[in-house]
Amino acid sequence: MTLAESTMPRSRTPGLFDATRWTMVLAAAQKGTDDVTGTQALGELCQCYWQPLYAYVQWQGFDAHEAQDMTQEFFARLLAKNTLAEVDRSKGKFRSFLLASLKHFLSNERDRAGSIKRGGRQTFVPLDAMSTETRYRVEPADNLSPDKAFERQWALAVLDQVLARLRVEFAAAGKDALFETLKPFLTGDGKADSQAEVGARCGMSEGAVKVSVHRLRRRYRELLREEIAQTVASPDEIDEEIRHLFAAFR
Repeated sequence: MTLAESTMPRSRTPGLFDATRWTMVLAAAQKGTDDVTGTQALGELCQCYWQPLYAYVQWQGFDAHEAQDMTQEFFARLLAKNTLAEVDRSKGKFRSFLLASLKHFLSNERDRAGSIKRGGRQTFVPLDAMSTETRYRVEPADNLSPDKAFERQWALAVLDQVLARLRVEFAAAGKDALFETLKPFLTGDGKADSQAEVGARCGMSEGAVKVSVHRLRRRYRELLREEIAQTVASPDEIDEEIRHLFAAFR
């Protein structure tokens, strides 16, 4: 599926919103207590979506090392005790909460007119282990505002999460090679072979390849909706969030 493809199925998983990560955070915030489950859910979301924040900090003019320190410090404070009490359910989406929190953090840092102390802090996300490809992807570009950079990196992070989940499913079924063969039909990366060429190479008929690609795309769309559900407060927000996601690439 290319980024232009937006025909998402509207089926909903019964009970899905009873236990999504963001709804657990919102429930903990509503209780007004130091809820371990809510804190853990917030931590898991942050680990999945640190890259957009790192990109935003870089677009603010910090170099790579400073951006790493700032991002780590932000997460450390965000996950400190009583943070959940500050979560406003009316903000709705985890994406909106995260960006607003980061802006507040950076504003406070500027007001203090000091840099954070480096060293001795627990590493929360593996920023130093980023691949060259990932580092290149978050390098500031002159034609993007910090907010636009954040939105684009957020969209990329969501799609990366979905692709990773799909890869795990294929690996669990012992179909790693098939996934790598069919992935270009899903992502549009590079020049994909024709379905007939793939079939000849894999010992499958062209029709079988066509069916496999169709199922791959369908499962991808299902996982995309499930991933989005982890970051919004209600199922009614999923379609709007998907539209927002694809708009980030325009």
